[in-house]
Amino acid sequence: MSFLKEIQRRRTFGIISHPDAGKTTLTEKLLLFGGAIQEAGAVKNNKIKKGATSDFMEIERQRGISVSTSVLAFNYKNKKINILDTPGHKDFAEDTFRTLTAVDSVIVVIDVAKGVEEQTEKLVAVCRLRKIPIIVFINKLDREGKDAFDLMDEVEQKLGLTVTPLSFPIGMGYDFQGIYNLWEQNINIFSGDSRKNIEETIAFSDVKNPELEKIIGEKPADKLREELELIDEVYPKFDRQDYLDGKLQPVFFGSALNNFGVRELLDCFVEIAPSPRPKESETRLVDPKEEKMTGFVFKIHANMDPKHRDRLAFIKIVSGTFERNKPYYHVRQKKNLKFSSPNAFFAEKKEIVDISYPGDIVGLHDTGNFKIGDTLTEGEVMSFKGIPSFSPEHFRYINNADPMKAKQLDKGIDQLMDEGVAQLFTLEMNNRKIIGTVGALQYEVIQYRLEHEYGAKCTYENFPVHKACWVKPNDPKSDEFKEFRRIKQKFLAHDKYGQLVFLADSDFTIQMTQNKYPNVKLFFTSEFE
Repeated sequence: MSFLKEIQRRRTFGIISHPDAGKTTLTEKLLLFGGAIQEAGAVKNNKIKKGATSDFMEIERQRGISVSTSVLAFNYKNKKINILDTPGHKDFAEDTFRTLTAVDSVIVVIDVAKGVEEQTEKLVAVCRLRKIPIIVFINKLDREGKDAFDLMDEVEQKLGLTVTPLSFPIGMGYDFQGIYNLWEQNINIFSGDSRKNIEETIAFSDVKNPELEKIIGEKPADKLREELELIDEVYPKFDRQDYLDGKLQPVFFGSALNNFGVRELLDCFVEIAPSPRPKESETRLVDPKEEKMTGFVFKIHANMDPKHRDRLAFIKIVSGTFERNKPYYHVRQKKNLKFSSPNAFFAEKKEIVDISYPGDIVGLHDTGNFKIGDTLTEGEVMSFKGIPSFSPEHFRYINNADPMKAKQLDKGIDQLMDEGVAQLFTLEMNNRKIIGTVGALQYEVIQYRLEHEYGAKCTYENFPVHKACWVKPNDPKSDEFKEFRRIKQKFLAHDKYGQLVFLADSDFTIQMTQNKYPNVKLFFTSEFE
């Protein structure tokens, strides 16, 4: 198959939502339709001890939440689909924000009973900022929930989207009978329980056809006809270009747990979703069709396989083809690297690939060469934009609980910080280590992983800091900067890359410091020029 055809058959997307809206269940059902797994381990059902395919860390299985983004790939209708299932929990939002730099489109999952929730609003705001095409999937229709039209209004108002339904529920909750697919003009009848098999659909090009009454009953048939007329009058017609430009968002209804409405979503998705899109670098716009390979690291995961202590850097290929055993240029380190076993993924199962195309996600074994945001090219000096570290919101001292294991602890902290799970600051005064995270739950994850993956125990102590500010003096030799360093020495630290950081205890302190030392600039993200 030609290079251009390969690009056109790629669909790389992320699934985002508030925790518990059913992201991971939906991911699983998409895999089921893609023939990638035979049976879905019902995520909520403890009788099936399988756990969801995409939650592979021990702690995720215990908690029933996704902690890290996982990458899954499968083929469907001659399209190669790459899914990035992201954590919904706000304590892990940073991982999700980074993942959004690597997708070409997203599916937003919304719970029919809860509607639009806070985490969804934040994530959609990021997508709109980057003009990422969005499809909305309203989930859990077999439960009592809000009215379909009310939900669509809520999506428009709270998320600032312009929606148009491409499928519509017949009844809701107890009265839920199925879905009318406006995209293909057919009806899918809900039988109640089908964890494994896939529903039959009935083609229905004309809803005025009296056969409809026989299938769903007289009242529901009348109601459906009224609702479809209303949709016709109220919502804009679907236009693919508007969707691709981020101006129109199609909506699908279904129940991921019962496999319902998922096929409709997937069939429409492979037709309308964008193939890999051009990406902005600091020097120019890179088009996927370019012959030379470019790609960037958006995630690092230590210990994918606890038996082998391996670290994988996840690379999104932006242009050209990535080939095994071919040297590529690591822009930040200014050196060439070769990879003998690049991996493609299916949750924790991975296989070695010889050649990958734009849109694909490749896992590279890493001995410590990569950090998040690194760019690989065939020699061109450039880097892709938009993968910053944000200032953490929680800070704690980390102490070694077992003096015999100091080496293991250092190694563990070092590797976990490379993943970008949290940030490490080392105080200048006494070299004490402080860990800063976006959410408090991260501390538990770090403690758990240090003990179980590195055999090191740690304890925490509170450290009253409000924000970490990266420091950039106009003139490092000036008296003003020297005074700043002397006065603030207790609160100065270095981040993992040796950048100077001022740990401020309040907004007021930041304000005062900026007024007193106007030539010492403070930044809340590590990405500044």
